[in-house]
Amino acid sequence: MSSEQSKKAKGGRKAGALPENARPELKPGYAVRAAASKILSAVLDRKVPLDGMLDADHGNAAYLALSGPDRALARMIINTVLRHKPQIDVAIEGLLERPLPSGARALSHVLSVAAAQILYLDVPDHAAVDIAVEQAGADPRNRRFAGLVNAVLRRLSRQKDRILTRIADVPAMPQWFYDRLVTVYGENDAAIIANAQLTPPTIDLSVKSDAAGWAEKLGGTVLPGGTVRLATISAPVPQLPGYEDGEWWVQDAAAAIPARLFGDLSGKRVIDLCAAPGGKTAQLIQQGGDVTALERSKSRLKRLNENLDRLKLSAVTQAADMLDYRPDALFDCALLDAPCSSTGTTRRHPDVLWTKDDADIEKLADVQFTMVMAALNLIRPGGVLIFSNCSLDPREGENVTARAIAEGAVQIAFPADGLAGLEGLVNADGAIRTTPASRPGQEAEGALDGFYAVALTRN
Repeated sequence: MSSEQSKKAKGGRKAGALPENARPELKPGYAVRAAASKILSAVLDRKVPLDGMLDADHGNAAYLALSGPDRALARMIINTVLRHKPQIDVAIEGLLERPLPSGARALSHVLSVAAAQILYLDVPDHAAVDIAVEQAGADPRNRRFAGLVNAVLRRLSRQKDRILTRIADVPAMPQWFYDRLVTVYGENDAAIIANAQLTPPTIDLSVKSDAAGWAEKLGGTVLPGGTVRLATISAPVPQLPGYEDGEWWVQDAAAAIPARLFGDLSGKRVIDLCAAPGGKTAQLIQQGGDVTALERSKSRLKRLNENLDRLKLSAVTQAADMLDYRPDALFDCALLDAPCSSTGTTRRHPDVLWTKDDADIEKLADVQFTMVMAALNLIRPGGVLIFSNCSLDPREGENVTARAIAEGAVQIAFPADGLAGLEGLVNADGAIRTTPASRPGQEAEGALDGFYAVALTRN
């Protein structure tokens, strides 16, 4: 072996092997599937969040090497696998004579990528099979399984309709989380929530004014509370009317609820804690507040400022950790949309349930309790704190509120003018809890993300 070959071998590649992008014989579409498999490995095996890997500037190298259309296809494949993973797993397992070796994770991802195309996407079955076989053959770890890949996927293609019927009732989320949903919400709502993530989410907009007018211009519907919901769009979001002029911003209808609950903020000093990317900050400004927006991450604060600039809105923005923040004067109102497991957003972020586990929920609930108690110290006695998050688990909502009340916080009713159109979402505990099983109105298509919100004060 030459010294150069030795270096390559030590670097993790077999001596003499060419990198994938240097193999001229690879089939068209190979790079897309290879990128999808690599990203799925990062999500499922290393718990890496998907958003960062699909970032247009700093994402996964294999993804960034793709053309625009190929990136879109890779995203579609990845999201389809993550949304249907339990069903895909059952389908593949039913076609294997014996389970795959425990260390064959890369092979599992190759099979999942191909199965997602065969079962759920408008991709020719033969193309999905052929490229998967080539992927297996190109990887020294999987080369001996190339024949198995071919046989399993061809059987999957031939028996597609029967298999789809057989796996239709498999919950489309990890079993641990589905069991938790059944415990909290019951079988019926748990099934609705699980199925909701299989439907492409709508695009919801918060508008500065004239919701009905913008709904008409963009072909949308006005939901209770004022969100404009678009079932489809005719162009990329930045090319839609009103975007460049800063007349609206993308924000799920559920995510728009917490800030609205304050109602009229004219003459009030308001702090938005954990403020990026700025949708809620914009709402608070629109509602008349003198707003300070706090964000620990400087890069996220930069994004917040860019969003406010586009919207032509102004706030005092500051990079700081809210736990260390000491204002010159206490605020009248505070919004704490706390970091959480984000399990209410799986329609938009199907990787969440594969990168989080039950232990994460417990840890995040403790963090939220600490933040709630700190936030209460930033408002004047009698001021209003809205605590919210996008988790479906009561440990990150109702239980945190109960702990805060035990430590001296006081739950209060939401300001009456903040509830307009949202009255039906207030539960018996006086808080708001939405899930993808919630419907904002009979006339509206689509569901809501999962959200929790409560109003607290201190004496």
